[in-house]
Amino acid sequence: MSIRVGVADDQAMIRQALCTMLGLEDDVEIVGQADCATRAVRLAAEMRPDVLIMDVQLDGIETPNADGISATRQVREVSPDTRVLIVTTFARPGYLTRALAAGAAGFIVKDAPADELVEAVRTVAAGGQVIDARLAVATSALGPCPLTQREVTVLAGASGGGTTAEIARRIHLAEGTVRNTLSTAMGKLSASTRADAVRIATERGWL
Repeated sequence: MSIRVGVADDQAMIRQALCTMLGLEDDVEIVGQADCATRAVRLAAEMRPDVLIMDVQLDGIETPNADGISATRQVREVSPDTRVLIVTTFARPGYLTRALAAGAAGFIVKDAPADELVEAVRTVAAGGQVIDARLAVATSALGPCPLTQREVTVLAGASGGGTTAEIARRIHLAEGTVRNTLSTAMGKLSASTRADAVRIATERGWL
């Protein structure tokens, strides 16, 4: 019996290349493609693939602020038997932690050899877990994200720039709350500026 696979990536060339490569395997059947987080969830609900390959930085298009990690959580809700395999360019420890918490069964980077991807699909389809070894070590060394959900929200809002008042309006919080939260987040990240805090959190995959 073939492993039914869906591929979700907002870059058409990458998405189609993955489908072509996997489609060459005798035990793999490509059952659908999605170019955004919203359509990835819809693909899972409609096609019920055994494995859904998901990019992390997957635009929402139909759902603003959605990404591959939030989509993973939704896929697990609409199609519990679908195993999500994150395949991304960004080898960031925070992404791995968040992806596993969302229910992903695997996490590998796009610069891995093609045969590793094929074996990863087979492993997660069989109920196993696949995690990039180097990223696992880096994640262990870094430790858990020290930021609260509110701090993450405020830093994400600050990533668009602007004054404290503008950020407060953007994320619907009081200006004083935003100012205090930014200060606390900067302290936790040992950041000297707001922009530095955003950079550090982004690089570690916490935003």
